[in-house]
Amino acid sequence: MSNQSRSKTRLSRALGIPLTPKSARYLEKRPYAPGEHGRTKRRTDSDYAVRLREKQRLRAQYGIREKQLRIAYNEAKRTEGQTGENLVELLEMRLDAIVLRSGFARTIAQARQFVVHRHILVDGQLVDRPSFRVKPGQLVHVKERSEGTDPFQVAAAGGHVDLLPPVPGYLDVDISRLQTRLVRRPKRAEVPVTCEVQLVVEYYAAR
Repeated sequence: MSNQSRSKTRLSRALGIPLTPKSARYLEKRPYAPGEHGRTKRRTDSDYAVRLREKQRLRAQYGIREKQLRIAYNEAKRTEGQTGENLVELLEMRLDAIVLRSGFARTIAQARQFVVHRHILVDGQLVDRPSFRVKPGQLVHVKERSEGTDPFQVAAAGGHVDLLPPVPGYLDVDISRLQTRLVRRPKRAEVPVTCEVQLVVEYYAAR
């Protein structure tokens, strides 16, 4: 197992959520935190520790830095509606998240890599920023020159279907053509992330 895979597996065990398909298998075998005290029963966590862990869970599932999550939170707070739901919706419209949910990639890290390496187009225009906000109606697709490469051939054949959650209703995916369209804003209930978002809101509100 590579150092990166080992790191993701260790983080998955610490947070109690699978961050990659490989870490999901390890969590089934070792459903406890890493380290020599991982099997022992934890003392009751403080309110702060519980909120911090939920914030870390959300960050890890999108693979973003603290600064990026804080910016998204501030925008969610300014947006009409519930801040927690707004936060997840904003994160879910990131280009790398759309690439992952559509089945083009098997992990958020791979989705981000595809974007950075200039394989992904939005409405025919090359976009190499994983944080790019996709708008409802926009078409996300793989660059024609990249379609024949092995990773995208696997994706087009449905190779990630069994590893990922079902495609959410806010996406219209044509996996064989490596195309997906964001048909509307996501709703929190549809987004396949494990997180008590209200605790994340409380974490930032208290700081």
